[in-house]
Amino acid sequence: FCNSLSQTNLKTNQRMKQTTLATSVELKGKGLHTGVETNIRLSPAPDNTSYVFIRTDLDDYEIPALVEFVSHCSYATTLMRGGVVISTCEHLLSALYGLGIDNCFIEIDNIEIPILDGSAEDWIVAINKAGRKELTEPRRYLRVRKTIELSEGNRHISLSPSDRFEISCTIDFPHPMIGRQSLDFALENGNYQGHIASARTFGFLKEIEILQKANLALGGSLDNAIVLTEDGMLNENPLRWADEFVRHKILDIIGDAALLGLPLLGRIKAERSGHAVHAAIFSKLLRSEDAWEIIETN
Repeated sequence: FCNSLSQTNLKTNQRMKQTTLATSVELKGKGLHTGVETNIRLSPAPDNTSYVFIRTDLDDYEIPALVEFVSHCSYATTLMRGGVVISTCEHLLSALYGLGIDNCFIEIDNIEIPILDGSAEDWIVAINKAGRKELTEPRRYLRVRKTIELSEGNRHISLSPSDRFEISCTIDFPHPMIGRQSLDFALENGNYQGHIASARTFGFLKEIEILQKANLALGGSLDNAIVLTEDGMLNENPLRWADEFVRHKILDIIGDAALLGLPLLGRIKAERSGHAVHAAIFSKLLRSEDAWEIIETN
């Protein structure tokens, strides 16, 4: 970042010090698109590290979780640095960000983050098991100073100033279980775990069949996604919320916002958005140097 860092007094619900995990924790599971089983370890990291992926199968090659390394966003957010790839990273990053973990090393022995149950819930359990440790440096924030907008067809997204991290999200699908759903969410007071984390990814049966013919969604199942038919869903278990679909979209937005490298103070308004639109607006924000500043607690 090239903007100057300034001191400011933040609201009392903002933490004063940076955090990391208290200890390491390990998980394993299949990738949604590759279907390959992957081992992953989340480990403590020092101040000002943010999130860094480490490919243990490739001589511990590091890929910082930053928007500048987003390579493509078809059905998931994929990072690439020096030809080395990490895919489907949004749910894990969402969990770390949602629980207020500022710094974390993420060791992984394959290309794709495990999908687990299709939400962030299993990541939340693992992070809570590891515990949180307060570090010594003040927590820094990226604060939006002026509104910026972006539209692609009927997809719209904007970032505007706020003294907290807020998301106003609308989705619109011509399906009887979805239709038009809207939800306003402000990340504060530990509410991510109870309101967002358990919302599962979803897909339409026809699209999944096409993806699998293209060697994608090979690890998809009713255990890790809501699969929608023309007038219902294949899953026997009920929805976790009537508006689980828009909650999952907010989960994705939070995960993609983590790629800014610092917690955001600003309001995101998203309509029919997707990973590519999220990456585009965050890149546009960082290019607009008068639209943001870095501040820290004091």
